[in-house]
Amino acid sequence: MPEPVAIIDKLAFGGNGVCRIEGKVCFVPFSCPGDEVSLRITAQKKSYCTASISEIIHPSSSRAAPVCSLFGACGGCNWQHISYPVQLEHKRSILGETLLKGANVPSERIGDVVAAQQEYGYRSRLQFKVSVANSKLRIGFYRQGSHQVEDAAGGCPVAAPVINEVLSCCRSVLRDYPELQSVSQLSIDSGDNGVVVVIHHDGRITAKNRDYFIERSDDFGQCTGLFIKVANQSHLLKLWGSAEISYCMTPPDPDQKPVVLTYPPGGFAQVHQQQNLAMLSVVRRLGAFTPTDKLLDLYCGNGNFSVPLASEVASVVGIEGNADSIRAAKHNCELNMVENTQFFCDDVTIGVRRLADQGRTFDTVLLDPPRAGAGDAIPGIVRLQPDKVLYVSCDPGTLARDCGILSGCGYTVVMSVPIDMFPQTFHIESVTLLCRS
Repeated sequence: MPEPVAIIDKLAFGGNGVCRIEGKVCFVPFSCPGDEVSLRITAQKKSYCTASISEIIHPSSSRAAPVCSLFGACGGCNWQHISYPVQLEHKRSILGETLLKGANVPSERIGDVVAAQQEYGYRSRLQFKVSVANSKLRIGFYRQGSHQVEDAAGGCPVAAPVINEVLSCCRSVLRDYPELQSVSQLSIDSGDNGVVVVIHHDGRITAKNRDYFIERSDDFGQCTGLFIKVANQSHLLKLWGSAEISYCMTPPDPDQKPVVLTYPPGGFAQVHQQQNLAMLSVVRRLGAFTPTDKLLDLYCGNGNFSVPLASEVASVVGIEGNADSIRAAKHNCELNMVENTQFFCDDVTIGVRRLADQGRTFDTVLLDPPRAGAGDAIPGIVRLQPDKVLYVSCDPGTLARDCGILSGCGYTVVMSVPIDMFPQTFHIESVTLLCRS
């Protein structure tokens, strides 16, 4: 039976190209819109199929040469083979189609994608998997669909250059580590104040283990802090150096001092600082905050939005379930002399319900939930009667679901702005404004 031939029409969330074979939707990894391809069917489902490329008969003019030698094997980037403008075009289309289908949002309410200034070298946080096989050290990322580590011997092209430099130093130090088999991962964070490394260790930490890394402290290059995380333990063991990572959030008024934010090693922060600033700018623009506004920041993390916005509103309440993040948020308020904030460590759904039971109201609710969305918290948000909801999302599907729920509660999507936080991948960040009807 001859292999089917098709032209790739578009890209889907998840990274695959999309075409049709005998009327059925077919998903094709590592294809590019405009490719004419011969396909090998890999799976048949009731409503769709998947296929691999047997031959690119006529390559699309939108194809680009991948920068990374591991592209196609590494499970990280999906779209290095697609030109950056086309990546942006399809990210906007994916967000728009998903919001139209899930929440009936017209396409004209989808803004232009906020493009990244850097297509590569942008990530300030990365986790590298570590393995040893036949006495060979591998530090890199899992191969597509497996737990086999692809060795990123030359570093990662999307990582900030300083991370690759420190990674190379870590590689040299680990080669001679007597208990190398116990090391499973390296987490490297770069901030304005330096680079912090967390070594994930599956075995018991002895004085000899600690002394090895302490004695090699000069061999870690630009690393300014080293920690060990032992499996099944929540706390980190500090070996030496800085106990926090910092970054700046630029205020809208050039005469104001930048806001300095910190987070602890092992904590959460956005991985692309330039686009984090761009996202804050979009939040400011859509939020149109006034000095009398009461702002509620849900899933507030270390105060990434709360602290920079506090000077522009009357008060801010932040809720976050992670205790380390709440400690960082409070510390960041002290660091920046911000006094009109309150932060609570609580499950967001429970915390919102508690505020509603107390009769609290807010002019704007800003939320930045995890990939699973904020479904359970929405009834409580509606009870707080905000005029505006600003929804920061990393998943178009759960965003559409939640916007649909909010629409049924009297809120209308006014604008959704996609932000390219992750060039070379299918991931889409967005800021969506909903207003009460």
